[in-house]
Amino acid sequence: MLNKRQKELYDSFYESTHQSEFLDSKTEVLIGLSAAMAMNCNSCVHYYLIKAKEVGISKGELSEVLAKVMAVAAGQKRLQTQEVLKKYQIDLESYE
Repeated sequence: MLNKRQKELYDSFYESTHQSEFLDSKTEVLIGLSAAMAMNCNSCVHYYLIKAKEVGISKGELSEVLAKVMAVAAGQKRLQTQEVLKKYQIDLESYE
């Protein structure tokens, strides 16, 4: 969908995110993996899992990233539900 110029700009931007000035390669890959998981991008998760192996990320480190993404997602759903309950003045106690 992008025209040639837009694609070039996007590609340049994307490549620049892999040339971190401040993060080491493991941290950069773990952040990318967590973002890919959070955004439900299967091809991105695949890419970062391959990169994780290349930079020496352990199974334990991958597990901790997955657990953190799961915790944030669960917390977001909990807060979302609380906001709906408050906005619409729904008393869950009346559901018993």
